[in-house]
Amino acid sequence: MPEKDVMLESTITCPECGHAKQETMPTDACQWFYECEGCGTLLKPLPGDCCVYCSYGTVPCPPIQQDGRCCK
Repeated sequence: MPEKDVMLESTITCPECGHAKQETMPTDACQWFYECEGCGTLLKPLPGDCCVYCSYGTVPCPPIQQDGRCCK
């Protein structure tokens, strides 16, 4: 089975203030916290999501993209 192309860029949008920023996702770990540069809110994954990119990003994290499983 061919390996899927993994996108590493995702735009995180803060649900509190709407600030959006493109970030490069880590490939070796899930990111559980992200501080919004717009308002300082500390974002955490929503229930059922493995990381902030899966909750607030335009692209899910690399482990989810590759095999549908989180790196927890």
